[in-house]
Amino acid sequence: MNLLKRIWLFILTNIAIVAMITIFFTILWNVFWINFDIYWFNYILIAIYSAIIWFSWAFISLFISKWIAKKSYNIQIINLENVSDLDPKLKTVWETVEEISARENIKMPEVWYYESSEPNAFATWASKNNSLVAVSTWLLDVMDKDAIEWVIGHEMAHVTNWDMVTMTLLQWILNTFVIFFAKIVANIIDSALSWDEERSWPSFTYYIIDIALQMVFGLIASIIVMWFSRYREYKADAWSAFFVWKDKMIDWLKTLQKLEPVLIKTNDSDPNAAFKIESKPRWGIMKLFASHPPLEDRIKALEELRI
Repeated sequence: MNLLKRIWLFILTNIAIVAMITIFFTILWNVFWINFDIYWFNYILIAIYSAIIWFSWAFISLFISKWIAKKSYNIQIINLENVSDLDPKLKTVWETVEEISARENIKMPEVWYYESSEPNAFATWASKNNSLVAVSTWLLDVMDKDAIEWVIGHEMAHVTNWDMVTMTLLQWILNTFVIFFAKIVANIIDSALSWDEERSWPSFTYYIIDIALQMVFGLIASIIVMWFSRYREYKADAWSAFFVWKDKMIDWLKTLQKLEPVLIKTNDSDPNAAFKIESKPRWGIMKLFASHPPLEDRIKALEELRI
């Protein structure tokens, strides 16, 4: 049920964003008489069009990410009013976030937990002084104090290092280039196939090629984004290792390895999945689309880390 709720919210959010972008371009056409379809051969306008489309999509999604997280999960807040009455593990979550926030001189994030059998914790934000950190009850049930400190340290590393903002910028730039180059290449091919050199409107072939190239270039962009996502997970582990002894982190990851066969696989499309356990290994080209490195690779990276 929670998964269906998340999917429905994701669809509604994207419909709303598309509607806003459509309204924006409608205003450009009806008020300022700028029609990007007419000037499909104007590379400057194509670049502007591509940048605006994906800037709107990426940063609207970023700024509503906290709201989406709260609506997607049945999360419950931890604050000064109720922390003293909570389970000791939840107190550890709060105290760890509080300690790291004070040390890094950032505003205390909102701290939440949610009922779930997913082995997950995540952080989301529009800025590091306006963030949210949440952890599932599954992780709390199996973690000890050291493990909680490490996982929260991992999530706080994402916050303090601006990882979500960096990911958003990367996605914006790559998706802008996807549209830009797809339209340019489609225009070149369409022009080469056309007998009418004075036409002022793209042919049907242009649109077919454009869509096909956006799909191909989009896959390439996804590989780059997922590579960076895996890279930032290693960096978050390393950052957390300075807060918690890395040997304890390695022991905890090895414990998770033993639990892998019975874990419920977290949805790879979940934008909030930040500390995620894969129950099935990825092989071949599918490894390029994994947002998180496998546990054995994370263990190896920590073993080689010099502190």
